[in-house]
Amino acid sequence: MSSPAAAVPTRTAPATISRVGTDAAPSWLSERLAGGTHPDAQRAFDAARATLIGGRRIDMSALAGDLGVDRTSLFRWVGNRDALLSEVLWSLAIPTLVQAEHACRSLTGGERVAGILTHFVDDLITAEYFRSFLRREPARALRLLTTKESPIQRRYVATADWLVRRDLGEAPLGGAISPAELAYILVRLSESFTYADLISGDTPSADRARVAFRLMLRVGE
Repeated sequence: MSSPAAAVPTRTAPATISRVGTDAAPSWLSERLAGGTHPDAQRAFDAARATLIGGRRIDMSALAGDLGVDRTSLFRWVGNRDALLSEVLWSLAIPTLVQAEHACRSLTGGERVAGILTHFVDDLITAEYFRSFLRREPARALRLLTTKESPIQRRYVATADWLVRRDLGEAPLGGAISPAELAYILVRLSESFTYADLISGDTPSADRARVAFRLMLRVGE
């Protein structure tokens, strides 16, 4: 189990839900892609992303063959398979978070935080390409998505931390808990209901996640 995220670093430009996670936990590959100076890395990343969205396994040998290069070149461009998978998965989480925030734009405070996280959970549960990935590689998926083995959980916690600070302030729940600690708990709740089938054999449920988020955030009290 990883530790609660630190405060989201201050940036010159205003933070947004689309980039706060990567800003807080950049990786070697994310920096290469963001720089725009590694077209081969971008080409490999785009092909891998299309493969996952298409419901297929990202295989490094097959990907290298599709790109017309050897595996050594591919690894030099994007790193190992876990590094590539992590960036592809987070790149798909970003528009999902943006859509969730847009859907909750009329809400405020804890209602908005709970709403955004519930929408996010629901989208992850209902995205067939994502569920296909989970069924195909359950152990790898849990390691990359819910532990510190990849940047994904750190980015999700940083995003939740940003939401808490934005919508509940620096002393949420009357100061009973820090924003970072609250964000970490919310993410663990999110993971528990999103990956319930892999963790406990239960059925993933956005409805139960919604209840848990609202209880944790004291919404409706």
